[in-house]
Amino acid sequence: MRGTEALLGMLEERGADTIFGYPGGSVLSIYNELLDSDIRHILVRHEQCAAHMADGYARAKNVPGVCLATSGPGTTNLVTGIATAYADSVPMIALTGQVAAGSLGQGAFQEVDAYSLLMPITKHSFRVLDVERLPHAISEAWDICQMGRRGPVHIDLPVDQMGKDLDPALLHEEYGVKPLTEDLSGMHEAVQWIRESQRPLILVGGGAMNASAEVMELARLMGAPVVNTLMGMGVVPSSYEMNMGPLGLHGRLAAIQLSAEADLIISIGSRFSDRTYSPHDRMSQGRVIHIDVDPTEFRKHGHQCVNLQADARKAIRGLICALGSAPLRWESWNSHARQLKADSYITPDNDAVPIKPQRIMQELNRLIDDDTIITTDVGQNQMWAMHYLNIEHPRQFISSGTFGTMGFGLPSAIGAKAAMKDKKVVTVTGDGGLQMVIQELATSVAEDLPVTIVLLNNGCLGMIRQMQKHYWGKRYSAQELGDDPDFVTIAKGYRAKGIRVERPGEIYDALKDAMESDVTTIVEIMIDPEEDILPMLPNDPKIPIIKGDCHF
Repeated sequence: MRGTEALLGMLEERGADTIFGYPGGSVLSIYNELLDSDIRHILVRHEQCAAHMADGYARAKNVPGVCLATSGPGTTNLVTGIATAYADSVPMIALTGQVAAGSLGQGAFQEVDAYSLLMPITKHSFRVLDVERLPHAISEAWDICQMGRRGPVHIDLPVDQMGKDLDPALLHEEYGVKPLTEDLSGMHEAVQWIRESQRPLILVGGGAMNASAEVMELARLMGAPVVNTLMGMGVVPSSYEMNMGPLGLHGRLAAIQLSAEADLIISIGSRFSDRTYSPHDRMSQGRVIHIDVDPTEFRKHGHQCVNLQADARKAIRGLICALGSAPLRWESWNSHARQLKADSYITPDNDAVPIKPQRIMQELNRLIDDDTIITTDVGQNQMWAMHYLNIEHPRQFISSGTFGTMGFGLPSAIGAKAAMKDKKVVTVTGDGGLQMVIQELATSVAEDLPVTIVLLNNGCLGMIRQMQKHYWGKRYSAQELGDDPDFVTIAKGYRAKGIRVERPGEIYDALKDAMESDVTTIVEIMIDPEEDILPMLPNDPKIPIIKGDCHF
């Protein structure tokens, strides 16, 4: 059996049905083998987008995504997409071609040390210097990318080894990965802290994505307010009464205030990153019960803590059992939370021209159902979507969090559509981010993966402009995009569809038309460049929160 045959056969046995990639000399043997494989190959227009598509596929389907690139520049083009997946704990297999094993280190054509290059942004990096080690690499990579804290694994494939034969018996050997350690010894103390608390708050992060049912059972048992990180969107339905919304830099005011007032945070799969937990939403004094599968995330918050290291489902189930079935209630605290949520709502100016982004999100909410997936780009568009969209289910909202990768929106939407063909996929993006990856319109059309692109066009890099406006005395630099292209015409040039919206009353019909279309459609909506996404939490605790006319 050839190495290429073993590679694709083992991936297929493990459930891989799609590879996102771009060919080159060192991987042509794999592409030749794909002709005889049942795995679908989706030809991207840039390797970075192959990684983003594999990322969107993995997040939507809850299985590893697979991307493939040739050696040298093909590999280096994957880096940003792999780093994005690594930062957000997304399972992925990144396959890279490599020059012949005997030519390594000799400056061969399109040679790069992919093994070393990708090691800091993957859970593990393999280099197959002997084809008989290929089954070991594939088997372990598939397990490693999904166990514990998930993330990408890289396999570097020297071209000469992939063309060699190996014994098929090697494909079925046992390749062991050490089981994860767990530590739930603090469970008794955690229960005691919950019973002693007066103002408990549940914080939900991306590590709780597979534990939505358990999170909701705990939330209802306690009746406590719940807040989430960007990565935790959808774990708790937006419609849940005690869901206070997102915490952090552009979080909702109620969530920010409750976090600062709490005396106990039960954190489930959250990293307490600087974007989520800052001096403005930090408890002045309090305790933390931290549930996470990754012990390296413990103690970053600086509070007295009990750490429960385990899968979120297992830890929450143990906590629920230890608490007992009698509901816990903090009536004064919970009433305070509900009042904060009600008081922080301001009716937006729905009929304003230029269009307010809040109106767009309201109209989009009318069209979102259980079979809709939302992806976002990065910037103001991302924060408006996080702030205002009603997300009811896990894996319904896909966004680049920790790495903040502009250009993520469109390719991740295409990947999500490839994973969930029967669902409607919508990406919310800006004119800056879309132009980084606009060539993938061709991929969407050629591969028959229609998505709706909600383009919030303000003619500038909106988040950069907003920061320069508030922190740099309105000294605007390198934020105006100048003469944006005609996006409607560009869409038509790619054999997609384009609709331009300039009046609020046109938004709903345009979005409905696009989401019902069988071809990728750009809905370009001209928005007010002066509109900020607020509140905004400065890094300096001495500077007050910028609230403005925020609507939550």
